[in-house]
Parts: sequence; structure tokens; C-alpha cells
Amino acid sequence: MTIKTETIAVQGGSLEIQLQPGDPEVPTLIFLHYWGGSHRTWRPLIGELNWAGPVVTYDHRGWGRSRDLPGPYEIDQLTDDLERIVTELGARQYVLIGHSMGGKVVQLFAARRPAGLIGVILIAPAPAHPAISEPEQQGLSHAYDSEDTITAAVTHVLTHHPLPPDLQAQVVTDSLATTPPARSAWPLHSIAQDITTTVASITAPVLILAGEHDQVDPPATLLEHLLPHLPTAELETLPETGHLSPLEIPTTLATRLHKFLSEKVSPATS
Repeated sequence: MTIKTETIAVQGGSLEIQLQPGDPEVPTLIFLHYWGGSHRTWRPLIGELNWAGPVVTYDHRGWGRSRDLPGPYEIDQLTDDLERIVTELGARQYVLIGHSMGGKVVQLFAARRPAGLIGVILIAPAPAHPAISEPEQQGLSHAYDSEDTITAAVTHVLTHHPLPPDLQAQVVTDSLATTPPARSAWPLHSIAQDITTTVASITAPVLILAGEHDQVDPPATLLEHLLPHLPTAELETLPETGHLSPLEIPTTLATRLHKFLSEKVSPATS
């Protein structure tokens, strides 16, 4: 599998994307990672997908390979970064796949009704209507303070089953690969941003995938705080996983993505 690194000009500097080339006649898949993740979060899932078209991953502003980009780091800026990537890619048709924080960024971008967007997949997404209190925000802001706090969060909150040692180590490394302003922007600001009015304008088909044992964005929360605001969405529960389903159950997740893509996306390409 060949991966190309390309540089995209964004506000305040440049952002690297990882591009897996593919058939240009097949829709491009663009993946957006969760708070604390990176482009590496998607490797197990992409390996199971075997997608014929181009595949794009990248690190959000302030994280991983993009950690040196200046702020702001709130989701409005992350959405503008995504728009720059989509524009520079020039894909005729594409599908956005967002996980948790990345899912909220995808919601905001899809609401702009960009040309070429033919499908949206939200994996354990942060809901459009906030479902968190201020004390919970303060507590969350310290989840990635150290290797110990990250390990505790992964073990007791983010996963249903233990991750293999290599993926556990990856999550710890990725969660530390940031700066204090970027790390705090999500829990203290963007997670509580109400975007319900905005996302009501999304017209692309949307699939919401909720982890059965997700303690962060459980199915009940997404049923109440997200699904009612997305007129084109359907919600399904993924069994035997917590919040990190791209790492916990990549094979199951790939099967469900293929089903959505074949049912919703392929007809749109004909």
C-alpha cells in the first residue's frame, strides 16, 4: 500500500495529509480523527476496507504532525482546515468519515453543502446538541495530562475491551502529541458548542454508528442529542465496542461502512 504525503496551505501555515492513491472514478474517503487521536487511528480500519478509491487521513491542527500550526483550535477553524483540504484535493465525489470530535467537524462542514459530498459517516460522534456539564468539561480537560491519566482514560472509559499493546502505546503517544491550547480547546469550548440549527441543513445521507458500550457518546445520547437534528440520518449500534471502535473492532466497522457505501454512495456515482 503506497502512501503519499502532500502539503496543503491552511491559515497560519501548512498541513500534511496522507493520501493513499486509488481509482479517481471511485469516491474519495476522507477520515477525521477523535480528540487525542491522529491519522494513525484509522490504519486498522483502512486496512480492512480495501477501498478502490483514494483515501485521505491527516492530523487536526494542533495535533501530531500538525501540532506546530497556530490556533485557534476550535471546531470552526478545524472545519475551515477541512474545507481547504477538500478544495485542494479536487475530488469529484467524496465521503467524510468523522470520529468523535472529528464527527462534529464533519457535521459543520457537511452543513455548508459543499459540492461533491455524497455521504457522511459519523462514528461515535460528538452530538450537535451539547450533552455535557461545565464540571464534566473541566474534568475532561485533564484526561490527557500525563501518560498515567491517558492510560486510565483508555482502560476505564474509552474502550470496552483492552487494546493490543501496540495500539495502547499508540493511543498514549498520540494523546500526548499536542500543545496545551490545542488540548484544551475541545473539552473547554468546542464540545459545548451548540450546532443544532446549523446541521439541520445537511442534505447528504448520514450514517451514525454508536458503540454499544460507549461511555463518552452512548447510543441513548446520540438518539436524543444528534439524530433528531439530522434529517437525512440513520443510527445503528455497533456491538461489543466502546468509544474507540476504529481500534477495537475495525473488521466489524469496515463491514458496516462497506454496506453504507454500496447502498448510499454507489448509486450516486452511476
